[in-house]
Amino acid sequence: MDDRQALNTELRRMVATMKRQLTTMRELRLRVAHVEPPPPKPHSLSPAHDTALEQDFSMADDQGTLNLPDAPHIFATFNLDQLRAEAMGCTRCDLCKTRTNVAFGEGDPNAELMFIGEAPGHDEDVQGRPFVGRAGQLLNKIIEAMKLKREEVYIANVLKCRPPENRNPLPDEMDTCKPFLERQLQIIQPKVVVALGTFGAQFVLDTKERITRLRGRLIEKDGYKVMATYHPAFLLRNPNAKRDVWEDMKIVMQELGIPTDTVPPDAE
Repeated sequence: MDDRQALNTELRRMVATMKRQLTTMRELRLRVAHVEPPPPKPHSLSPAHDTALEQDFSMADDQGTLNLPDAPHIFATFNLDQLRAEAMGCTRCDLCKTRTNVAFGEGDPNAELMFIGEAPGHDEDVQGRPFVGRAGQLLNKIIEAMKLKREEVYIANVLKCRPPENRNPLPDEMDTCKPFLERQLQIIQPKVVVALGTFGAQFVLDTKERITRLRGRLIEKDGYKVMATYHPAFLLRNPNAKRDVWEDMKIVMQELGIPTDTVPPDAE
């Protein structure tokens, strides 16, 4: 049983106990006044002075399950500059011990298009910027082929710190870093998100589906549309996949109202 289930079970027990105690107290008061109590109503605390207590438990349904409201986002009041400052000093996971710099993200905070990768690499760790190595250079060419400039889009990663030796992100690292990307998305509110690579796509779409099953179509998510496609680093190793990525980008361009009469980025 997880923590939420345990909490629901305990609170159901407390609700039932409180209702029994209030019913007993009510009946005692009525007996003292020589008044026969009316038949009890199911799940009802009718005396006026008990109404406030009943309201305290109004989140519990007829089965006693508590419908708890979502907690406010940890960075709900942060603007982008405040969020960046928080990330720069982050020590929430062990990646803070091995990083050189935090690669928070960069670009137009009002961008309609946002690219999300998985994590910084060596060059990004050195410069503290996302996608500045060879994969970043290829991403720049893709953006330019889409008739856009790098500064007109927003670029970020799921992780803000480089995993040692460029290993895959660990689940706890992704969970720890998740609030930063969530808040970036809330602030920027892009029309389209391009999720680059398996980890980026699975994280953004909250799925375990393979990238090959996700790419090629726009998927609705939290008020924006997501295009999952191959990571530029994968394209450097597999140039033949560039055609697939370009077909994905043409769908994105159409969604953004950009003519698709350009040629794909070169295969360098």
